[in-house]
Amino acid sequence: MDPRILAYISIVPKKVRITMDLIYRKEKVLFGIAVLISAVFWLVLIGATMGIALMYVLMFFVFYLFAQSAFISYIRGTAVKITPQQFPDLQQRVAACSSKLGMKNVPDVYLLHADGAFNALATRFLGRDFVVLFSDVVDAFEAQPGAVNFYIGHEMGHIHRKHLLWGPLLAPALLLPLLGAAYSRAREYTCDRYGLACCENPQDATTGLAALAAGGRRWRILSKENYAGQTRESSGFWMSFHELVSDYPWLVKRMAMLNALIAKQKAAMPSRSGLAFFFALFVPRLGVGGGGASVLVFVAIIGILAAIAIPAYQDYVTRAGIMGTVPHIQQSKAAVVDYAVKNQGWPGSNEAIGLPETGAFGPDIKSIRIQEGGMVVVTFARGPVTDKSIVYQPYVKDQRIYWKCDGEELPPKYLPPDCR
Repeated sequence: MDPRILAYISIVPKKVRITMDLIYRKEKVLFGIAVLISAVFWLVLIGATMGIALMYVLMFFVFYLFAQSAFISYIRGTAVKITPQQFPDLQQRVAACSSKLGMKNVPDVYLLHADGAFNALATRFLGRDFVVLFSDVVDAFEAQPGAVNFYIGHEMGHIHRKHLLWGPLLAPALLLPLLGAAYSRAREYTCDRYGLACCENPQDATTGLAALAAGGRRWRILSKENYAGQTRESSGFWMSFHELVSDYPWLVKRMAMLNALIAKQKAAMPSRSGLAFFFALFVPRLGVGGGGASVLVFVAIIGILAAIAIPAYQDYVTRAGIMGTVPHIQQSKAAVVDYAVKNQGWPGSNEAIGLPETGAFGPDIKSIRIQEGGMVVVTFARGPVTDKSIVYQPYVKDQRIYWKCDGEELPPKYLPPDCR
């Protein structure tokens, strides 16, 4: 093995242990922030909706299941599964990369003709991981087949780092401006390191990126140093802004980063425009460069907020308002009881007990009316219970006064505790 790769892989008996050098330094920090924000979001959402949100999450999962199953079915029914019998040369590369990365479970790897698309991808379905290599990528490296290892390692990096597993759970935080895109770019830098780790010759990794830049033929005459040097042109406002809202770093930066790793040097990246950071704050992550799935997640989260969280918050405000009326109701009932004890009969009006009908009970009560038989009628003034009433009817049993509550006009979730 090339001695330069030992900076990224430590070999122990019968197993390969990944060192922290394989993980881009910013990924773990951004991951921790995303976990914290997402945990708070999910806890608040579940608490505010009394668990109803879980039903909508389950519905979205079922929708995702059918959509993802269509893609996996297409892969299984169209692409060629790489096995020891089918493309054994690629299977050996997959096995060697899995061994280097210490992966317990080797993902299913397929070769797909993608109509000229030049890429690879990793995906997950029902706990099973898949890697798809596009045939044009493999064919492009007939003269330097080791470069295929970079693509295999990059996609296995997503699997090994559990990016696919954490994605849905972190979705709330990853929709945020700057944070979501920054974490996605950090993952790409990490996976480039995984791709480098799987290459016996480190130059194969830069060749893999060169082909992404120049195509399946021109990569042979591409000057990688000059291409990495284009990084200097990425510091202006527009270049900075569009990278800050994108899921992927500029390819020239990825090339510069790999060159620096191979040379064991610190990559010299130009600073971004401060003004670009300001404007990027107003752009939620929509998965620029990440396909329609990110947009789908964004729409789904907004849908959950609109359909569940906002009504749930309104319900909470309404219940809180009704709970705030309880002291006024209790005072009115106490005044009726005092009148009954002193006069041996029930009051029939507000005037009888010196109680105003309106204006003294706060913004949530439209009126409190005392009617014949000491009946207390409370009419509410705000939200979905506007102009709806509950009625308290006093009665005597065993020489004690009790109250019967009639709250049929209000949904049960809004009733005060003594009416439930």
